[in-house]
Amino acid sequence: MKLQGIFAPLTTPFGEDGGVAPARYRENIQRYNKTALAGYVINGSTSESVLLLWSEIYKLWETAKEAAAAGKILIAGTGAESTSGTIEHTKRAAELGFDAALVRTPSFYKPAINDDLLAEHYTRVADASPTPILIYSVPLFTHVTVEASLIARVGTHPNIVGIKDSSGNVEGVVKIMAAAPKSFQTLVGSAATLYESLRRGATGAILAVADAFPELCVEIWQAACEGDAERARALQEKLIAPSKILGPQYGIAGLKYAMDRLGYYGGPPRPPLLRVTEAGRREIEAMLAGMVAETVQRG
Repeated sequence: MKLQGIFAPLTTPFGEDGGVAPARYRENIQRYNKTALAGYVINGSTSESVLLLWSEIYKLWETAKEAAAAGKILIAGTGAESTSGTIEHTKRAAELGFDAALVRTPSFYKPAINDDLLAEHYTRVADASPTPILIYSVPLFTHVTVEASLIARVGTHPNIVGIKDSSGNVEGVVKIMAAAPKSFQTLVGSAATLYESLRRGATGAILAVADAFPELCVEIWQAACEGDAERARALQEKLIAPSKILGPQYGIAGLKYAMDRLGYYGGPPRPPLLRVTEAGRREIEAMLAGMVAETVQRG
């Protein structure tokens, strides 16, 4: 399968009572369907996955499958700490018709985690999975980095089709691509290095900021595909502020607030995450106003 383009790792909408709001989820997806996003990731880091019950995750998968437009690729985040749990969730996603599974690295028993453990884990999951597997490296949260040495070992598995690398380390991504077979597909998760990663050979990206700015992210990918470096770099500059402010600075709460301001449903994060502060809201408002003003000026 081809994993090319920009994918949005969808946020999870919660109501004021703290429960998941499927109707809001459906509304967001129906709006994203009108964009040129390649597809959606359900239950990634941006989905507040570690704060969800698996029963809630299964409901989100079902809603996304029903609401997504034909042609949108659906990727389910199925990673758990145990290999058996990961296999169980991956099979469930396959039963629902998901196109691929995104499997994060186990991380709790950090001292025991090495290439041998990860190779065994991913091989067992891939052997048992009815759907293709994407390895998920997100060291910011797991403190486990997938290295090129691991990809050299498992990248030839016929059911391991690629990786989402959220390290933000372009040189590390290049090493992974060099170690992998040509059929192996590399998606990145860092908006700040999007164009440079695409220029160096990445096939696409799964970007949290695409939840708020899907069109801008897609434009960068299209410009890169067309070899229009000048346009791609200019568009990448526009992505710098939101990738910082809605990423490491204010996180999921900030991203959800920006979505609310842009006509999507963001809503509150799930505790223990807190809503963005008043000062943060003002900074996000200023960033959004600046992007709108720049767009109007260019137009």
